[in-house]
Formats: sequence, structure tokens, C-alpha cells
Amino acid sequence: MSYAMTIRLYAGSTPTVERVRAALKDQGFGVLTEIDMRATLHEKLGVELEEYVILGACNPPLAHRAVQADRNIGLLLPCNVVVRADGPDAALVQALDPQVLVQLSDAADLRAVADEATRRLRAALDALSG
Repeated sequence: MSYAMTIRLYAGSTPTVERVRAALKDQGFGVLTEIDMRATLHEKLGVELEEYVILGACNPPLAHRAVQADRNIGLLLPCNVVVRADGPDAALVQALDPQVLVQLSDAADLRAVADEATRRLRAALDALSG
């Protein structure tokens, strides 16, 4: 099983980040963290990397249900969504597939949470791609 849900958009990564934020918001996710990997790695290591942003997305009701089902699941939260340059005029948008959560936990109640999170993240990606 692939652990990523991926789409390719023909737009720059900077405007794509804002579109991703809006699509996530429409599905009940807020962005708690934003990590600019390009800037961080350049500052800390002096290396070059394509535009690469990690958004830590959270849907509070789903996060609450997940933590109720398995207290250890916080190690895998929030849902990470990556926007990265893929050539001069394209960007990849990738979200961690929430089905990975049910593979790592024995908590039966987590399956319904992962199913809903998958549905919402897929809807956000679908909205971006068309």
C-alpha cells in the first residue's frame, strides 16, 4: 500500500499552498504548522532544495476521536500535507493516507476515523485537481 495520496497541479508551488489551505479548510481542516523545508535546510545546512512546504493539517473532531481510540496516535498527528515543486510550472500535493494509521494501531475504533479522514483529504485533493 502506498502511504501517500498524490496529485500534480500545473501551477507554481507558492500559489498552490494557498489553494491547498483553502481546500483543507473546506473539508474541516485547519493548518496548525507550516514548515518551509527549502528555507530551513538552506539556513541550517546550506543546501539547496526545490520549494517544499509541509502543512500540518488538523480536523479537531477527527483528532479527538483518534486520540480517544488510541492515545498513542498523537505520534502520527496532525495529517501532513506536502506541497513541492515538480518542475518549473508544476507542483505535487501529497497527503499522508490516513489508512496508514489503522495499519499501525490495533484500536478498532480508529478505522472509522481513518475512513472519514481519507474521504475528507481525498475530497480536498479532488477539489484542487478539478
